[in-house]
Amino acid sequence: MKKLWFALLSLLAYPLLAALSYLLYIRLLAVDVVLYAALAAAAVALVLQALLLYCFPAWRAFSSLEKCQHLLVCALMGYTLALSVPTVIDRSLSFYILEKLQQRGGGIARSQMDLVFKDEYMREHRLIDIRLTEQLVSGTIRIDHQGCVLLTPRGERLAHFSRLFRHYALPRQRLIAGSYSADLVDPFAHSQAAPDYRCH
Repeated sequence: MKKLWFALLSLLAYPLLAALSYLLYIRLLAVDVVLYAALAAAAVALVLQALLLYCFPAWRAFSSLEKCQHLLVCALMGYTLALSVPTVIDRSLSFYILEKLQQRGGGIARSQMDLVFKDEYMREHRLIDIRLTEQLVSGTIRIDHQGCVLLTPRGERLAHFSRLFRHYALPRQRLIAGSYSADLVDPFAHSQAAPDYRCH
């Protein structure tokens, strides 16, 4: 019974350690990509967790397999927290809508939402700069000396995977603005004629 309580307490302690590691990381170090910083902080917390557990005599009562399983559960918790909290809030359009509604006194006319995204969201969140930075750091794009944004082979593979996943694994009847639609399975299908964006 002591082993069970010790395991449960240490599992409850890990998220606190991960949160503390993340807060120290973002306050003390330069961050290129929020997701990578959150994952790095979770990894640091996992190492600290293992070192702390090693100091407790109760930890010695666990078999090697139990210790590995325990640390694996902590690692999965760290990964889940990194994806579910800072990364989602940093990237989420849904959270932006809530924050913008709050900023504007609790309500915005539905007919003006397009303008909010075009005129405010892109500028306030420096959306293009942030997303290009993430892609550069991830190695999926490069920018040549003429300022042309180009896919790398890795980016090509990810784009191919994304299009396949979208086509075969996204819902064909998805509720969008009050009706069910398959529009997001192939969002380029109804693209309007646009200027020639290609590099020359």
